[in-house]
Amino acid sequence: MLSLDSRRNKQDSQDYPVQYIKGIGPKRAKLLARLGIKTLEDAIFYLPYRYEDRRIVCKIADCKFNTFQSAFGKVIYTKLRDIPKRKMKIYELIITDGSSVLTGKWFNQPYMDKIFKVGDKVVLSGIMKRNNYWGIGFEMLNPEYEILKDETENLHVSRIVPIYKCTSGLSTRNLRSIMYNIILFAYKSLDEYMPVEILRKYNLPSIKEAIMNLHFPYDGVSVDALNKGITEYHKRIAFDELFFLQIGLCILKNSLLHKKGISFNAQGKLLKKMLQNIPFTLTNAQKRVIEEILHDMKKPYPMNRLLQGDVGSGKTIVAMAAILQAVESGYQAVMMAPTEILAEQHYFNIYPLVEKLGLKCELLTRSCKKRPLEQIASGELNIIIGTHALLQENIKFKNLGIVIIDEQHRFGVLQRASLRKKGKNPDVLIMTATPIPRTLSLTFYGDLDYSVIDEMPPDRKPVITKLYTPRQKEEIYKIMLSELKKGRQAYIVYPTILESEKLKLRSAVVEKEILEKVFPKFKIGLLHGRMKSSEREEIMMAFKNKQIDILVSTTVIEVGVDVPNASLMLIEHAERFGLAQLHQLRGRVGRGPYQSYCFLVAYGKLTEEAKRRLEVIVKYSDGFKIAEQDIKIRGPGEILGTKQSGMPEWKIADLIRDTRLLTIARKEAFNILKECPNLNQWPKLKKMVEKFWKGKIEIFKTS
Repeated sequence: MLSLDSRRNKQDSQDYPVQYIKGIGPKRAKLLARLGIKTLEDAIFYLPYRYEDRRIVCKIADCKFNTFQSAFGKVIYTKLRDIPKRKMKIYELIITDGSSVLTGKWFNQPYMDKIFKVGDKVVLSGIMKRNNYWGIGFEMLNPEYEILKDETENLHVSRIVPIYKCTSGLSTRNLRSIMYNIILFAYKSLDEYMPVEILRKYNLPSIKEAIMNLHFPYDGVSVDALNKGITEYHKRIAFDELFFLQIGLCILKNSLLHKKGISFNAQGKLLKKMLQNIPFTLTNAQKRVIEEILHDMKKPYPMNRLLQGDVGSGKTIVAMAAILQAVESGYQAVMMAPTEILAEQHYFNIYPLVEKLGLKCELLTRSCKKRPLEQIASGELNIIIGTHALLQENIKFKNLGIVIIDEQHRFGVLQRASLRKKGKNPDVLIMTATPIPRTLSLTFYGDLDYSVIDEMPPDRKPVITKLYTPRQKEEIYKIMLSELKKGRQAYIVYPTILESEKLKLRSAVVEKEILEKVFPKFKIGLLHGRMKSSEREEIMMAFKNKQIDILVSTTVIEVGVDVPNASLMLIEHAERFGLAQLHQLRGRVGRGPYQSYCFLVAYGKLTEEAKRRLEVIVKYSDGFKIAEQDIKIRGPGEILGTKQSGMPEWKIADLIRDTRLLTIARKEAFNILKECPNLNQWPKLKKMVEKFWKGKIEIFKTS
């Protein structure tokens, strides 16, 4: 077996297995592995989730009931009691400091009888309770303890104590002792990787100082600041995570500048002709964004741009400008959407536009019977619209020029890259109707240029949004009837297709039958995701052509559906939907010149989070404000899909709290890469960045 030193020499010190550290061994190593701790580095960044202040040791008589306290005393009594009726053993320990007595009780831990003896000086920490058994003094149940001996350092009491998340077989106390040994072992080998100039510039502590004080803080640190994650030591680790992220995104972005792309120099005849055919005028924001995109497309390296616009802002027509520029230059264009419904809606919207221009456009999803593989490979098809099916290996393009990806947050970064590989460095335009605050876009889309359609069409009126209880539905039906009599149309959205005994939710199929009795003079249609593509197409065309007055649907209409005559939406069980979903659904109305309404009906006792969501959707119509509130409620990772492959995760950085830190990290990332694009001057930093991105994207890959 290798000696400790030889094992350390054979591998990077932070990759060193924790199994070989004093006091761990194979059995404990298996328990630690459950917590994700296999190497020294895993342990270093396995940070406490909270801290307890055990520095103040009270006189027992001065302790307060039902509060966390630490008390010192001498052991005057110990007893292991057996309680057969409850099949339980209780170990009791009584200490006194002369002012009163304190009883510590541990349940089903008979080994405690071997730890203490009468006369020991100990500190107990826990929640103080009234001692009902003895009738005098206080008691603590399963308290933390420390036997005070001159040669022992107090880890568990008389200090700020870290609390780690544990696993079965490892108590909080045991894990704390293990972590202390690990941090002491790692301390000497922790090398600083961050350039010293950056640390000095922003007054950041060294990595050694940060790690030691995050695990075992010194007395001068505020416990409140530790628990809120706002100490200078948290700031250091948060900066590192944001800095590594921005370094990677900058490298990805810069790598495109060194790739030979397509320089599209079409004269814009197709675009001009399309704009003459559409029944509306572009907004100033649409014109500006089209100009930004076409300017990018003329450059000799690949475009990589994010197009952001709120629901109904007109992203599709902007995307068409890019598509037509590519097609007129002799290339193919592809648009990928996350769902078949959205892909179909894009196809229905785009096909009439391009047909008038003499171009060929096809839909490709998994359920499409017609799969025009030969026409795609030969270049006969100009525009292909589809779903993940476009990523299949047998889909080959003759000369793919531009890739449009809609609702990017539903795809992984690697899926974006795999579609790009189907051409020779085609341009990429990514669209999202999920409003993203500027700081978040820098974080999650930092490798992209950024365009925002920040203006709605001039004839759009804000949608009136109201929250109702089930008892108030008659009021909603009266307003709906009034709208239908004016010739308008309505959506009614349900969370499920069929009834469920378990969930007890209203369903689209059952409620349609009830609604036919409520509105006997009006035609009611049903739309859901289990229908065949041809059936969905038939229903949507009938609704668009006013052959259906009320469309009962599930959330398949969340995006892509454009029926300007629809002026009312009723969302049943609104408490079941997320904020982004509610905002997207509401965006299906208010697309014409008429005043539109969105009525939300919530059932049962609402959770606090559900209440907050519904309050936000009623109060705000601006997508950016809604997104900011959503981030506060759920966190950015959930909203932007960062749990997908392609985006590293972090342990401390918080994008709500660390907005300023993100800006600084981005600035310094650009500066350092400008000086040395491959980071060869900073090998330790380079290694940390590689580790941060490992398994996601090969940042320093040259090809």
